[in-house]
Amino acid sequence: MNGGANGSPNSGPNGRGNRPRRPGARALAARVAHLPREARDTLFLLVVIAVTIAPHLLQLPAWCGVMAVAVLAWRARLAMTGGALPGRWTVTALLVLAAALTLWGERTILGKEAGVTMLVVLMALKTLELRARRDALVVFFLGFFLVLTHFLYSQSLAIGAWMLLALWGLLTALVLAHMPVGRPPLARAGAVALRATALGVPLMAVLFLLFPRIGPLWGLPQDAGGRTGLSGSLRLGGVAEVANDDTVALRIRFDGARPRPDQLYFRGPVLSTFDGREWTRLVPTVPAAQRPRAELRLVGGPLAYEMVIEPSRLALLPLLELTPDRPDAAPAAPGWLFTLRPDLQWQTDRPVDERLRIRAQAWPEFRQGPAAAVPGLRDLVQLPAGSNPRTRAWAAALRADPALAHADARALAAAVLRHIGSAGFTYTLEPGAYGADAIDEFWFDRKLGFCEHFASAFVVVMRALDVPARIVTGYQGADPEVQDGWFVVRQSNAHAWAEYWQPGTGWVRADPTAAVAPGRVQAGRSLRPPAGVVAGTLNRIDPDIARRLRAAWETVNNRWNLWVLNYSRGRQFELLRWLGVERPDGQTLVSTLVGLLGVAALAAAGWAWWDRRRRDPWQRLQQRVQQRLAALGVSVAAHEPPHTRAAHVRAALGGAGQALAAHLDALARARYSGQRLDRHRWWREFRSLSTAAR
Repeated sequence: MNGGANGSPNSGPNGRGNRPRRPGARALAARVAHLPREARDTLFLLVVIAVTIAPHLLQLPAWCGVMAVAVLAWRARLAMTGGALPGRWTVTALLVLAAALTLWGERTILGKEAGVTMLVVLMALKTLELRARRDALVVFFLGFFLVLTHFLYSQSLAIGAWMLLALWGLLTALVLAHMPVGRPPLARAGAVALRATALGVPLMAVLFLLFPRIGPLWGLPQDAGGRTGLSGSLRLGGVAEVANDDTVALRIRFDGARPRPDQLYFRGPVLSTFDGREWTRLVPTVPAAQRPRAELRLVGGPLAYEMVIEPSRLALLPLLELTPDRPDAAPAAPGWLFTLRPDLQWQTDRPVDERLRIRAQAWPEFRQGPAAAVPGLRDLVQLPAGSNPRTRAWAAALRADPALAHADARALAAAVLRHIGSAGFTYTLEPGAYGADAIDEFWFDRKLGFCEHFASAFVVVMRALDVPARIVTGYQGADPEVQDGWFVVRQSNAHAWAEYWQPGTGWVRADPTAAVAPGRVQAGRSLRPPAGVVAGTLNRIDPDIARRLRAAWETVNNRWNLWVLNYSRGRQFELLRWLGVERPDGQTLVSTLVGLLGVAALAAAGWAWWDRRRRDPWQRLQQRVQQRLAALGVSVAAHEPPHTRAAHVRAALGGAGQALAAHLDALARARYSGQRLDRHRWWREFRSLSTAAR
């Protein structure tokens, strides 16, 4: 491949010679180093293509990855051995096979998945047709387009860094294609590509800051994790599964002092219907007018906070309790509709499949729910007929206790919590599977559970005591270390707690987990899942290394999310206001962008003019010499070197031009011998000699 790919590698040595074989990577490196230029450049391009398509192999069908890798390996072997490229019919047959497999798997050859699949296949197959430079250019620009398609799947910092590497490789291959002479080192081409990229950074920054955000294309990638996290229902063991995931669920920072760890409750789905195995949302059995309403009584002052919520793909916001439905406190994000349900859960108009950044206010001290009984509360004492008979019998015995004969809901709840704290229960992430009467088995036999086991048992007992109760899921607590001003709430902070209804007060939070594991709630310390191989090794070396490395990476990733992925139209208007625009709008944004691009174009044109003069002093000197000789009647061509011009001077001027001709000969010797030449001094002397020769 000449300059990237200008012919099939059919000639030249194959790099083996008579040298003895050396094992492993050293032998391969030595062999590649002695390959012809076109074979070396072909191998480099194949490596760049492999780097470019590698992240796609995690998203595309397995057959696509196998075909791409096989084709690239085949082409690499041809480059190493000097073999002939396959015929057109072979390439066509592979393309037809790829199209058929795409149609079979995707039921179409259109759309994102099918389109990216075919693009990867075309990229690989095109390497089998590298017969001329134009073929290499097609591969380069297919590669540039393929780099863009990665962001249809993910806009993470890791993908961004990987694509920068791929872009640099493609630019390096493009530079090699425009160096057709000799054998330029890869490092030299890479340096040229790096400089070209650096020159484009200012333009890229201006376009990023001011180019109008156009929906829905701008927010097409549904990235940032893809984990479901909380669920709209709850089976025993479900929260423990979420808590085994140590990824970030949300970040929060406060305008003032941070609340206590036991106040960090982030409210998610509220579940009130129990079928004996699973908790789901309530389906009311009474008219809407008789159902419990979200009556709020706020105590104390508000707590202002800002939150970044990672994608959960559920239509809810796990906001800090209690973020009320008030115009001056409701969260706001462009294009989203948030609704406060009667159970005080924040609902969104669509699944949260992108990262959201919102501001809100919460009242850690609050009262909620009806103070007086309403018919709808009876839905919250229902239990499946015949389920968990031993637990019901235990509740009946508790109610028959003379000390609790006339007790209210608060006293009954306190008695149940005392039992949990004193009956030998164990808080664990691995409680194991439970049977049909799971509450009976947990309450009397195994006594092993995570937060949902304790919350479920508490609610079942309270309902058996004829007290309305329900389960609330969400998150509780946060990492004790602050990351770049943000407190991190992880999926491992997933939690379930309970609420019961107290006459005259309304709904009262009760967290049965605190009775058996007080550190979980009071200090916000969640159980950590077992560390992986790498983290476990680091923990054995230094327990703080893994924590510091993870915190550093998450801080960088959070800044990427805030300043790059969440750079919205509103942030663009804030930038214009900072620049002095009083009332920025879309027209102002476009005008500013066009103006800056115009200034940049003029600056680039001026720089090109100056650079041409700065970088071509020899041609300017030759032109001035030609003009001076023409004034003496000596005709020389623009392409003639100094020694030829000296001969013309001797022929035209005779003895009067000997000094002038000798000065031109000195210029030729300095030019072609590599000696340092003071051009300004030489020109002054030449001008004096030419004046004397008149």
